[in-house]
Amino acid sequence: MDEHSASAVDGQFEEKEIKKSRIDLEGSLWKGIFIFVLPLMLSNFLNSVSGTISSIILGRMIGVSALAAVSAFFPVFFFLVSFVIGIGGGSSVLIGQAFGAQEWKKVKIIVGTTLTSTFLLGLLLAIPGLLFTHNLLELTGTPADIIETSAGFARIIFLAMPVLFLFNVYTTFMRGSGDSTTPFYFLLISTILNILLIPALVIGWGFLPAMGVNGAALANVISGLLTFAIFLIYLNKTNHPLQLDRETLRHLRIDWPIFKLLISIGIPTSIQMVMISLAAVAVISFVNSFGSNATAAFGAVQQVVSYVQMPAGSLGMAVSIFGAQAIGAGYNKKLNKIIRTGVWMNYIIIGIFALLAYFFGREILSLFLTDIPTLNMAYKLLVITLWSYPIFGNANILAGIMRASGVVFWPTLIAIFSIWGAEVPVAYIMHTRIGLEGVMFGFPAAFITMLILQYCYYHFFWKQKEHARLV
Repeated sequence: MDEHSASAVDGQFEEKEIKKSRIDLEGSLWKGIFIFVLPLMLSNFLNSVSGTISSIILGRMIGVSALAAVSAFFPVFFFLVSFVIGIGGGSSVLIGQAFGAQEWKKVKIIVGTTLTSTFLLGLLLAIPGLLFTHNLLELTGTPADIIETSAGFARIIFLAMPVLFLFNVYTTFMRGSGDSTTPFYFLLISTILNILLIPALVIGWGFLPAMGVNGAALANVISGLLTFAIFLIYLNKTNHPLQLDRETLRHLRIDWPIFKLLISIGIPTSIQMVMISLAAVAVISFVNSFGSNATAAFGAVQQVVSYVQMPAGSLGMAVSIFGAQAIGAGYNKKLNKIIRTGVWMNYIIIGIFALLAYFFGREILSLFLTDIPTLNMAYKLLVITLWSYPIFGNANILAGIMRASGVVFWPTLIAIFSIWGAEVPVAYIMHTRIGLEGVMFGFPAAFITMLILQYCYYHFFWKQKEHARLV
């Protein structure tokens, strides 16, 4: 079979396979979004479960200081990966539009460009992370009694960062194509491996030594790398359109027009993530000033909150991908219906999650914290902020539908202003006046500000324009 014939057969196969994962924009949007969101939520749930189990083992079997050490590192890690998250978000929009338009060659180019730029960026972030670990942790005011432990955890994560980023963006490609189920299955494999490895490496099983907090980091890295390898094998064995084949390898370079689009969409998103992470650094520094018990309480609250806000991120991504495929297919009239469906589902789903967290918050927090005063402290923090997450979800959906068309600058600017103009100042002022609990008032202040401003921009500017595909 000559190269031209092989290419033709490959193209036919791609179209057949892609049609199975492309979003049905003609059917029920409630059903379509729910079917897409459910595996996405389960994927986020599994991510949180993995972190939760790690926190339970660290908090109950080693102590509060171990949980505090991991909690102190998270804002630093989030800061360093923000640009990669932005590029991944940009690729999902471009792939969604390319799938909607059935431009299969564009899909390969987007994949190759994203993988190349992500790996290079991962190296640029990992190297300074390894060299300046202590400095980064000191910037957050990490308590002296846990900084060495936190630094050991951080260095292991930094070493594997470039390759783990590739796995992350590959799952983004799959979701951009309309397939949220396959990434869920492989995340399930990763989670199971992580659950098995964490106790084995943290407290030591059989011939394995007890590695403490470093064992939790190593378990995360090993499970992620093994799953990524299995994932690539699966794509090749099934001859999947997104497999790392010769055609994709030929495009493992930076295609500058595509890269410019990735940057134009991804960089504002990345800047938003950076500003969010800097705000998280500021907030954790406020919390750290009250001592390591306060840091542990705040970390436990963040674990619970991660489950509540989970649907917000999933629905925002779903609305963005549905919107991108609608624009790519020329179905712009569907955009209003997509966003209405997303907003209703947001209040129903996140509302249920928030109520469950209110009713069972103390019991959930007790999984992480055995010290009663620290547990009581954490519950007070949870009660203050929990009610505001449906508002955050609504704002996230508005930003998602605008991102689907490539409009990211103003939604990003609004999010940054909400964080730095509301969350950080309110958290600072309130924590100096009423103590640790005051930090938590910054979150609802930011979410309310964000929703009001995002809606104004969406209604008066974005909604009035006709949106064409970018690729």
